[in-house]
Amino acid sequence: MTLSTSPLSTSPYDDDHLHEECGVFGIFGTPDAGAHTALGLHALQHRGQEATGIVATDGEHFNAHRGLGHVGENFGADAQVNVARLKGFAAIGHNRYATTGETAIRNVQPLFADFEFGGFALCHNGNLTNALLMRQQLVRQGCIFQSTTDTEIIVHLIARSRRRTVVDRLIEAMNQVDGAYALVCLSSSALIGLRDPNGVRPLILGRLGDTYIMTSESCALDIIGADFVRDVEPGELLVIDAEGLKSYFPFRPAQRRFCIFEYIYFARPDSLVEGISVYAARKAIGAELAKESGVDADVVVPVPDSGVPAAVGYASAAGIPFELGIIRNHYVGRTFIQPTDQVRHLGVKLKHNANRAQLTGKRVILVDDSIVRGTTSTKIVEMVRQAGAREVHMRIASPPTTHSCFYGVDTPEREKLLAARMSVDEMAKVIGVDSLAFISIDGLYRAMGEPRREPEAVQYCDACFTGDYPIALTDRDGGTAARQLSLLAEAS
Repeated sequence: MTLSTSPLSTSPYDDDHLHEECGVFGIFGTPDAGAHTALGLHALQHRGQEATGIVATDGEHFNAHRGLGHVGENFGADAQVNVARLKGFAAIGHNRYATTGETAIRNVQPLFADFEFGGFALCHNGNLTNALLMRQQLVRQGCIFQSTTDTEIIVHLIARSRRRTVVDRLIEAMNQVDGAYALVCLSSSALIGLRDPNGVRPLILGRLGDTYIMTSESCALDIIGADFVRDVEPGELLVIDAEGLKSYFPFRPAQRRFCIFEYIYFARPDSLVEGISVYAARKAIGAELAKESGVDADVVVPVPDSGVPAAVGYASAAGIPFELGIIRNHYVGRTFIQPTDQVRHLGVKLKHNANRAQLTGKRVILVDDSIVRGTTSTKIVEMVRQAGAREVHMRIASPPTTHSCFYGVDTPEREKLLAARMSVDEMAKVIGVDSLAFISIDGLYRAMGEPRREPEAVQYCDACFTGDYPIALTDRDGGTAARQLSLLAEAS
């Protein structure tokens, strides 16, 4: 999380999708820890594209590189740093996607500090919901902050602890914060991982021979040939050192509320998350969507790439042919410069192009994962109509996004969410479709194998659809979330 509030410039396509904040990777027990971490971060590139970093240790020294840009731009033979320089038997790495505020090197993780007990690095996926309150208290107590990231709060809390061991200091620190988090941490002798008591953000355990790995998704295990062992449990703290693996549950138990949007959009489709295949979940969501909101059509077309598995499921359940009616250009980066409004409005065509032969004269069902601001959907529909589609119906593989996320996802303010301001019929007119339908909240839960959403014991975190926030929003409810931090801006 970044605590300042200056706007981040992105392309229209990226601005109209929710974004996971980051991905984490940690490994212990191999002389190639740095190289394995770089590979793992490559597999997690979709979770964060603003910046990346790795810290490795050989037990005496810590070797680190943090940089802006993609993993490939920072690590490799022709990149900024050759991973061979990151010597050590253990390492942690992080891919960052900024929420709001500047993308500056001071915010790039892993963060590192030299404590009384020695060096310590940590990286964080999620958001602390009492970050501003804690920061105010720590500043009054004399702490000096160097970044605008909430992760630095954890560093200061560890530093102020008088507990004897690293683990006890970390536990004391995390008992003072609220929010959603998956952490991987590195001392000179141990790799530590933990999840918040609700388990909102993902963290899994893998193994490669005698080497242990903790990471955000199973696709990061696949790339290094490691085996999936299990999910780190909500509220669990794992310590991996020369003696092996130790598990602790130091936090008060809470109801499991894993983020359901991981299945809809965030996670890679080839990942296994909380024991469920993401690809299978997305196909099931598409099939349920077809049952709920079928319409006569000639072809089902996904909005690539995130809409593809749901469209496959929809087409199969509806008995309508599936076609790639929109082709995505994978070689356009998110940082494309758009100096004028006229060029900015062409941003969607940089990423997508109509496959005219599959659209002309057809009644088309477009399947996408979500609608956030509606800007991309409008341009996609316009492009499909210009390609000759006779009718355009849009089906969305999630309920309407009506609320902002405060748990580690980059979400526009609520007043900028299209579904928070308009009915479905009004949205359909704005987007320009003949019909628009979203999967129902109970339909989404049915696709996930549940009979329905249980209001008294909700199975997932679905706050972006329902406004039911499982973790206290201390900063927002206390009126501190809008405060601007007075840090020096970095020119680039």
